[in-house]
Amino acid sequence: MKKRVFITVKGIVQGVGFRPFIYNLASEFKLDGWVNNNSEGVYIDLQGDNKNLNEFICKLKNSAPPLSKIESIDIKEKALEHHEGFYIKESEKQSNRITLISPDISLCKDCEEDILNVNNKRYYYPFTNCTNCGPRFSIIKSIPYDRDKTTMKKFKMCLECKREYENPRNRRFHAQPNACSMCGPSLTLMDNKGNLIKPVALEKENINKAIIDFTKQKLKEGYIFAIKGLTGFHLVCHGKNEEAIKLLRERKRRPHKPFAVMMKDIDTVKKYCNINKDEEKLMSGIRKPIVLLKKISGCSLPLNLAPSQINLGVMLPYTPLHRLIFTESIEVLVMTSANISGLPLEYKNDSAFNNLKDIADFFLMHDRDIYIPVDDSVSRICCNHETIIRRARGYVPEPIKYNACKSILALGGNMKNTFCISKENFIFLSSHNGDLENIETINHFKKNIEHFNNIFDFHADYVACDMHPEYNSTHYAESLGLPIIKVQHHHAHIVSCMMENNIKDKVIGVAFDGTGYGTDNNIWGGEFLISTLKDFERAGHINYVPMAGGDKSIEEPWRMAVSYIYHSYGCNNSNKEMLKIIDEKFGTKGLNLLTILSKNINSIYTSSAGRLFDAVASIIGFTHNITYEGQASIELENLLYNAPEFEDFYSFNINCKDYPIIINTENLIKGIIKDSLKGVSPSIISRKFHNTMVSIICEACLKLKKDTFISKVALSGGVFQNRFLLESCIERLSSLGFEVFFNNKIPTNDGGISVGQLIAADSILKNS
Repeated sequence: MKKRVFITVKGIVQGVGFRPFIYNLASEFKLDGWVNNNSEGVYIDLQGDNKNLNEFICKLKNSAPPLSKIESIDIKEKALEHHEGFYIKESEKQSNRITLISPDISLCKDCEEDILNVNNKRYYYPFTNCTNCGPRFSIIKSIPYDRDKTTMKKFKMCLECKREYENPRNRRFHAQPNACSMCGPSLTLMDNKGNLIKPVALEKENINKAIIDFTKQKLKEGYIFAIKGLTGFHLVCHGKNEEAIKLLRERKRRPHKPFAVMMKDIDTVKKYCNINKDEEKLMSGIRKPIVLLKKISGCSLPLNLAPSQINLGVMLPYTPLHRLIFTESIEVLVMTSANISGLPLEYKNDSAFNNLKDIADFFLMHDRDIYIPVDDSVSRICCNHETIIRRARGYVPEPIKYNACKSILALGGNMKNTFCISKENFIFLSSHNGDLENIETINHFKKNIEHFNNIFDFHADYVACDMHPEYNSTHYAESLGLPIIKVQHHHAHIVSCMMENNIKDKVIGVAFDGTGYGTDNNIWGGEFLISTLKDFERAGHINYVPMAGGDKSIEEPWRMAVSYIYHSYGCNNSNKEMLKIIDEKFGTKGLNLLTILSKNINSIYTSSAGRLFDAVASIIGFTHNITYEGQASIELENLLYNAPEFEDFYSFNINCKDYPIIINTENLIKGIIKDSLKGVSPSIISRKFHNTMVSIICEACLKLKKDTFISKVALSGGVFQNRFLLESCIERLSSLGFEVFFNNKIPTNDGGISVGQLIAADSILKNS
């Protein structure tokens, strides 16, 4: 018996080989009809034997292409029509419908074989791709995802590539960036004076190989390259050449922040890092993020790759070009985002040359334009879960399922900015935009918002933002002329965790970070909140201390150290013991700061856990200014791993007389100073301090549980990037009978607060 059905498939089903999958499936089951892309997803008009239709639908549900992500399948029976055969129909666009777009995907095994096979027409062709890999989001200008709506429009396919593109049985069928050396993008090599370099040795045989061989040789000689990849430029040097790494640090003015590295393959990674099965799976998957791994004992790589760190950020090659650069003699490359400090990632050839010519010796570029630059993602395995630190390439713009009641644009904060939008049953979280501290980054932020509005046909009804009156994201919200919902920073952190873990009832939210504007106009950051999705009560916090010099205290941790010492000794400038300690630890600059503290000049009060970590780091030996965000706290954590395991902690006091409860750090600071002056090693002090912070969190949560009967705890905020703190809190709190939740797919740092803002705003609107 014949039957006709009309199927609508929603999800990530464009640019991932879905239509050829449907075509071949229809052919297998002798079904007639058509399939096409549209703004809603994929439409399938199908007619044939009822048994074959059922088997088709079963395979559709269970055997879809690996890069696709089906969100829903709607099947409607229709009246029979005259169909002959099965064909692929031209794409169509409907206004105000959402299309899910695949992220940029790393090189697949089949394409890797092509570029390494000397008999293949794509041998050493660095732009090889198919429907299972290659650029997606970064080259799309508008939807539906067809070649003429991408930056590949300017390249006309040769006859052979066109045959592949039009053959539903070929894995390059409708692979929009499909090309070869005869018709596609090409490499350009130049020096930092702007001179084109055209290697001649193998030019007639393979110009791509000649250019890449030149690059390999110069990298081995210690030169620095700016290399244009899939979604932006990298600054690249040999990862085993200490002098080249030193030179890159000097030129980039990045003295301490760890460099990410790219390693040839998993076997190479195992030579230098400890890696478990979950980490190997994450590194080897289709996304290829930078994964934080612990270096092996006695690791032979240069120490200046990641100064004062036990971890190394490692990724595997994810483009054909990356794969071709590695040889037997090159197995580790520094691969760091190419930008001037504080500015957005470089992705245009001219801009990259102008801005990086004082850093790079050579430029390896190409003419496949990047429409939207996307940084490398950063991730790790924590508590047997992938925990995303920076959500970007390979992940964006995959949606998060959530049924918001209104169309909301949430703008995030100023640091590690992301924004997100809600439409239909999805939240779309942007890529990492950087810190909104200069006009270039702000313009980049605005362009990305416009792009999301365009490709998702999005029109906001409301805008959500941070409460901080001076954030550039807040200023932008105020310029849009839309109803504004301002969400407190730490409430947004906790709500992001609640949303991700599908929590609807109240939680004890522990929000520990560096800076967040509080409802009392002070700077919060060591917070215990009784939180719902809609609102919160501040139930506890670390005691306030002044940030002498305001934001200077973030850049100069010794200021926070002096402030905590001053507070711990009764805010008394005549206390001789205190004066002796400050003089011994910080000299004249520390003593001079007491005048500012006593007169409360240019100071704002903070409860920040991040600033407490900075202060402790400075007390036990972190003497210079930070050169990247969180440096003092990160180095403090790394110290503790040099100490033996023990459970001792410093004395502390929690004032529980009134709400909010106050965590008094006076005894904690005095204990650290006492140990430091006695000559106790910084690693022992660091471990004991970390144990103390775990105990503080547990004791405060027990107190709040007793008062509120809430046994769910949500941990969020940038301080919980501290692996020891996070894992120890989860273990201890769980042993005390709490259900503990933390961020995985949404960054726990400020890269996740836009999600929290959106969910909180939506909850407010639903309940207003």
